[in-house]
Amino acid sequence: MTSGGYDPNQYPQGGQPYGQPYPQGGDQYGQQQPQYGQQPQYGQQQPQYGQQPQYGQQQPQYGQQPQYGQQPQYGQEPYGQYPQQPGFNNYSGQPGDLLTRFGARVLDAIFSGIPAGIVYWLVAYGIGGFIGGILATAIAYVVIVGYYVLLETSQGATFGKKILGLKILAPGGAAKIDPQTSLKRNLFVALNIIYCIGGLASFGLAIYIAITIEQDPNKQGWHDKFAGGTQVVKA
Repeated sequence: MTSGGYDPNQYPQGGQPYGQPYPQGGDQYGQQQPQYGQQPQYGQQQPQYGQQPQYGQQQPQYGQQPQYGQQPQYGQEPYGQYPQQPGFNNYSGQPGDLLTRFGARVLDAIFSGIPAGIVYWLVAYGIGGFIGGILATAIAYVVIVGYYVLLETSQGATFGKKILGLKILAPGGAAKIDPQTSLKRNLFVALNIIYCIGGLASFGLAIYIAITIEQDPNKQGWHDKFAGGTQVVKA
């Protein structure tokens, strides 16, 4: 027995009791070394991080990116061709140009103006005075609006448009439009029913409609879009 409490006969080999065989592969610390050397937890997890089965398998999804990479919705429907409203860009036929449509309006003004003029003079001379003139003007424009609505809903085009080879397509490309849609696209004409102020508003909208027809790629004026997406095309 030496000082300090260490007995070399009891622990002759640095902690191993005397007479007991030394374990193979080392002592407890020796046995733990392969665990740290092999690292069953971290060593086995390394292929997970190295191979990344979760993130590695997800990489083709992000690599392929069916929504963003391939963009089936936006890729198949470019922004330039994406419809602004339901029914837009679904039409067949070449859009009518501004000059041809203006000529059709001039012809329609003549065709609708004949019966409207007859009604105006009958009412104006029948009632007489300032009130008679206002009432005659309102009734005359009711006849004009009725001309457009009646022919657009029944024939798909007015007489002026038929002569110049144009037709009106309803929203979505249908052949005929309903009375409500036709009334909306001819609202700027109906404003003339209101005495004086309505005539000024109608004239201003007519200019604005001409500008929007010329600038729009589908030749759709403000009145076409206000009506839900009508379009004038060559018949």
